[in-house]
Amino acid sequence: MKLATLNDGTRDGKLVVVSKDLTRYCAADNIAPTLQAALDNWAEVAPKLEVLATDVEHEAVPCERFHEREAHSPLPRAYQWADGSAYINHVELVRKARDAEVPDSFYHDPLMYQGGSDNFLAPRDDIPLGDTAWGCDMEGEVAVITDDVPMGASVEDAAGHIKLIMLVNDVSLRGLIPGELAKGFGFFQSKPSSAFSPVCVTPDELGDAWNDSLIHLPLMVDYNGEPFGRAEVGVDATFNMAQLVAHAAKTRPLGAGTIIGSGTISNKGEDGGPGKPVSEGGRGYSCIAEIRMIETIYDGEAKTRFMAPGDTVRVEMRDKDNHSIFGAIEQTVVQA
Repeated sequence: MKLATLNDGTRDGKLVVVSKDLTRYCAADNIAPTLQAALDNWAEVAPKLEVLATDVEHEAVPCERFHEREAHSPLPRAYQWADGSAYINHVELVRKARDAEVPDSFYHDPLMYQGGSDNFLAPRDDIPLGDTAWGCDMEGEVAVITDDVPMGASVEDAAGHIKLIMLVNDVSLRGLIPGELAKGFGFFQSKPSSAFSPVCVTPDELGDAWNDSLIHLPLMVDYNGEPFGRAEVGVDATFNMAQLVAHAAKTRPLGAGTIIGSGTISNKGEDGGPGKPVSEGGRGYSCIAEIRMIETIYDGEAKTRFMAPGDTVRVEMRDKDNHSIFGAIEQTVVQA
């Protein structure tokens, strides 16, 4: 089942069921007015949405043309957005560039921060940037949405609470991060509004590509119209999404509609070292910071600049038949 939220001028938008090929939709407001309302009562609402999804697929109900540009992020705002760091290769590169060791705990205790969730960007919204010195970067990620997760849920139980999956562009302001982390209180200004894919999907929609709470497909990140990242989501993950959900729920329950992110998708190179750019036959990168770290390691300095007004980023995932699964995040940086 594929769900989306249309931007109808209201704060939380209108819930719709979308066809598998992303061409048609049918309003679901007679079942639940918003995605959050559906998640609040998922056990009762999901079967009704599944029936509607079948009717949409068979064109048994009146449908309208689905345009990704009219979609908001599936949850235009959320009660909670927490982002992990499942791909320790990314952390290793950042640390290696400054000759710092990765603490052993990072390999068995996930990193996670609590992001701002009161205002997400729509998947085709511009990225407002106040100052290029802030170091604007994209981060291609996967995220899951849960129903109510009890405190202390096991990894196995947490997997069952993953109800929807989507893509993320987790915008980061790299120039502001060091100063914030030096205060010892974590990210805030350095993590502005993120954008999520036009469509979210139930795990069964991915078929055998969803295995062990990971998607086993490449994440496609294009930067200024050129392939930038093709990292395999199911490769080099130190933690899966169920482990991240369980980590978030260790000391408190998670409310329905909680979003948990994977962190930047990052792969090692074939030789076990830093990966190569797509242009050189590698899987590339899901953020600019990573290639800058590799440049620093090999050349002594970073050469690739961060994003500036006019730069564009596209984040998408396609199935084995080359069909878009979630639709595409397409954004342009603009001067705020």
